[in-house]
Order: sequence, then structure tokens, then C-alpha cells
Amino acid sequence: MKPIDLGERLGRWSSGRGPLPVLLAARLRRLIDEGELPPGEPLPPDRALAAALAVGRSTVVAAYEELRREGRIVRRQGSGTRVAGAGQGTAVRPPRPTTGAPVFLHLLEPRDGVIPLACAAPSAPPPELVEAYAAMLPRLAATAGDIGYYPAGHPMLRRAIADRYAALGIATGPERILVTGGAQQALSLLASALLVPGDRVLAEAPTYPGALEAFRGEAAVTHGLPIGLTGLRAAVREHRPALAYVIPTFHNPTGFVLPLLPRRALAETAVAAGVPLIDDEVLSELGFPGEPVPPPLAAFAGGVISVGSLSKVAWGGLRVGWVRAPEPLIARLTRLQVVGALGGNVPGQLAAAELLPRLGPLIARQAVQREAGHDHLRAELARYLPDWEAPPVRGGQTLWVRLPRGDASSFAQEALQHQVAVLPGSGFDASGQSEDRLRIHFLAEPDVLTEAVRRLARAWQAYRPPGTGAG
Repeated sequence: MKPIDLGERLGRWSSGRGPLPVLLAARLRRLIDEGELPPGEPLPPDRALAAALAVGRSTVVAAYEELRREGRIVRRQGSGTRVAGAGQGTAVRPPRPTTGAPVFLHLLEPRDGVIPLACAAPSAPPPELVEAYAAMLPRLAATAGDIGYYPAGHPMLRRAIADRYAALGIATGPERILVTGGAQQALSLLASALLVPGDRVLAEAPTYPGALEAFRGEAAVTHGLPIGLTGLRAAVREHRPALAYVIPTFHNPTGFVLPLLPRRALAETAVAAGVPLIDDEVLSELGFPGEPVPPPLAAFAGGVISVGSLSKVAWGGLRVGWVRAPEPLIARLTRLQVVGALGGNVPGQLAAAELLPRLGPLIARQAVQREAGHDHLRAELARYLPDWEAPPVRGGQTLWVRLPRGDASSFAQEALQHQVAVLPGSGFDASGQSEDRLRIHFLAEPDVLTEAVRRLARAWQAYRPPGTGAG
């Protein structure tokens, strides 16, 4: 593509607020995600595009580097810069969806015959959920004089969620709860409410890629800190962030659990600095049997923003999540949500309200199943891929695997050719690290996990890291 042609497609890319590299990366990201720049499309060299846009070369280099870290473009010495995907020297893979995040690829463009070890969630609704739907039917049938629009969520569900926090000793009323269509929507609403282009966000490196996508969608700049947001106090002074995001319990993707004292210090430091702190609690109830779970960050500081969901405990198809936050922020988020949705699905919310008090037995049963899956996957990896490092975890849904050579992004493409989908670590890491890591979930049935590892082993035998020659 000629620089002038790309310049025309970029349009008024620099008219927003924020640093020029952030704005340029945001506009290029949109063109890639919408398919206007298809997989394999060559992009202009740094100097040529900078000249066409009348900006410094450093602006283009920084924008390209951000997109490279996200996995949207490939930059190789001697062959230039291309949109990630089909093209000379790259394996064929499907176009990226509008979200751009690899974690969502298989949802938008599923492939027949591929074992999906990318997105982790229960594969079927549990009996407790079916029973909850049956229990709410009389209430639904008796509904009258109610048009069913609840922008902040049905009062019965808001009360049930608030009661769960109160049971943990965290004073919470329904007015501090917003019901959302899952935790991803909650993160997107929070990003929209709290960020403007160019704002800085502090997040763990690695972390949940859906959160990174929500922040990038507002053209924010994410800075990675060690897991647990170690060094938050100094990072606040250096970066003056508009937001901080953390997964302190069964961290995604590593499974780490932040101990009690660092947990308290983190919450108190963020609130004292006036930095909104999001505690992603989606995985917090996924411990293995007997595993103690520390309290959420909101137990230490009332201003912490909590995000939760039933997608991992019950079923992703339920699409019920929430935000717990100070009442003024809940009111602001509700005004944002009503623009896109006058209210969520009332039968689903009523079922969720029935389900919440019944979660104990379900969580206990699933804990046994997930621990068995964890042990089986690790055993099969040790059997077929003994040079891979797969440290054990005590909860969550995934292993954070280190490859002994190459990079996970190119290997994930090789794995897809062998009919198994895994997530490369680069998409989890705002710092651009973790390129030697894969995230693999252990929720599938044992025979499926075994077959998946066999396919990974065949892919590993065929894999040749970039620059080592054809395999």
C-alpha cells in the first residue's frame, strides 16, 4: 500500500485528544479490526508513512510497536510491516474480529474440528441454573403493570448481589450495584466512563486481554506492572493514571492469589492516591477444594470498584455480570448503559437472583471437577511435551505455559493448523513481554484434553520459529 493511500483511509486520525502515537494506533487498529486493512496487507515503511502524515518518524514507530505487541501487525527486518494473518511468510489464519482480541476469535469465527482451548467457561448450563429458571417462572407469570425496562438491573437481582457482599462483611445496598450483560460489558462501561484518549491505565502484566481491549477502545495507554500491581505507589507518581485494574484472586492467566497483607496495602494505596481501582472478581470463587480465598479488595477500602459475573461459575450463556461501586459512579454507568440497552433480559436476571443463594453446592462440585482437569492436563503435558513448563495452580481455569523456544504467537498459528486453538501470551501483556507463554484451559473432558495435547505435540514437532527456515 502506498503511504498516500493509507493516509486517505486514516482520515482525520489526529483530531482526537491524546498523544499522536496513541491516536494513530487507535485509527489503524480500527481499520484492521473492521477488515479495511485485511490480513497480509503490507503497510508503508515508518519514514514513508511519517512523511505522508507530516509527523515525526517516532510517532509511526510507536504506533506500529503498539499494534505489534497486540498481535495486529507483524514487523520483520527485510520483509517490512504487514497486517497479521495471511501473507508471504506467515501462516493462514482467519481475519481478526472487530474486537481485535485473540481471546474472542473463536467466538466470532468458530472452526469445525478445532478443539477450543482459548476461551474458558463451563460447556453447559448446570442443573442449578435450570432449576433457577423453573423457580422464577411463577414470578414472571405474575408480572403485571411492568414494561420490563430496568437500566440498572432488576431490583430483585440487585438486592441478591448486594446481599452477597453484605454476607462478606462489606456493607452494600442495591443502589451500589449495576447489573450488566457480563463482566466484559462492565469493563467496557467503566472504561467509557473513566477514560479519555491518552489517559494512562495501570494493569498487571500479564492480565485479562478483554480488559486491555476495553482500555484500548478508549485510546488509553496501558502500563504493565508486576502481578498484584507491585510498585503501585511509585507508578502512580510516575504515570498519574486515570485507572488501575487488578485480578487479585486466581489471576487470569497465571492463577496467582494475592496474599492478605499486600491485598490490603493495594486497596488502601489506590484509594489514598485517588486512583479508581477495579477488582476483577470473575474468577474469585474458582478455588480448588479446601483452597482458602482472601476477601475482595472492597473489604479494605469502600471506594474499590468490583466487577463480577456468573459466566465462569454458572454458564456463559446466562450473560449476567455486575459492578459494585460508589453510588455516584453507578448512576453514571447506568446513564451510559441506557443509551445502548434500555435494560437487560428480565427472565435471565430473575433466574440469576434465584441462583445466587444456591451457588454453594455448585461451586463445591465444580471445584472437584476443575482440579481433576488441572491434574490431567498437567500430566498429559508432562507425558507428551516434557520440555514445556506448566506450573500448577490452586484455582481458576487455566495454565500459564512457558515454551522452551520460539514465540507463542507463531506457535499458536501452527497449533491451529493442527486443529487446536490456544492463546499466545503477547495478547495478555501490555508490557510486550510474555511472548514465550501460552494460556491453556483445563475445563474440557479428559479425553478431549488428551487429544488436544497430542495435537499440540504434533504441532510442536512441526513448528519452526520465525527465521529458522521452513519446517
